[in-house]
Amino acid sequence: MELLLILLDDAFFAAIPAVGFAMVFNVPVRFLKYCAFAGAVGHSFRRLLLYFDYPIEWSTFAAAALIGVITIAFAKRHLAPPLLYAVAAIIPMIPGSYAFNTVIGLVELSTQTQISPELLSEVVSNALKTVFILGALSVGLALPSLLYYRSRPIIK
Repeated sequence: MELLLILLDDAFFAAIPAVGFAMVFNVPVRFLKYCAFAGAVGHSFRRLLLYFDYPIEWSTFAAAALIGVITIAFAKRHLAPPLLYAVAAIIPMIPGSYAFNTVIGLVELSTQTQISPELLSEVVSNALKTVFILGALSVGLALPSLLYYRSRPIIK
C-alpha cells in the first residue's frame, strides 16, 4: 500500500510540469491530458524501478522508452506527431539536481587554490550522471519510434 501511495504521489507531481511545459510548447488544449498521463506514467515507472534498486540511468532509459511507446499510441489515435506528447512528458525527468550540483562543484573547484580530491570526485560523478541520464532520455525516447516506423524488416 505504501508503494502505491508513493507512485500516485509521484504521478500527480510529475503531471504538473508535463502540462506546464506542454502549454509552453503550445500543445493544443485537447492534448494536455495525454501529455499529463504520459509524464505521470513515465515518471512513476522510473520511481518504481528506483524503488527496486535499479540504477537511475537504466530506470530513466526504461521510463523514456515507455513514454515513447505511449506517445506513439496517442499519435496513431489522434493523427498527431508523437513528439507533441513526448517532449512535455519527458521534461519532469531532466536531471536538474545533478546538473546543478555539477556546476556548483565546478565553481567551488575554480575558487580553490589546492584541488580537493573528494570535491573533484563528486563533480565528475555528478557530471557523468547528468550526461548518462540525458543520454538515456534521448535514446530511450527515440528507440520505440525507430523500431515502429522502420521501413525495412529487422530480419531478412
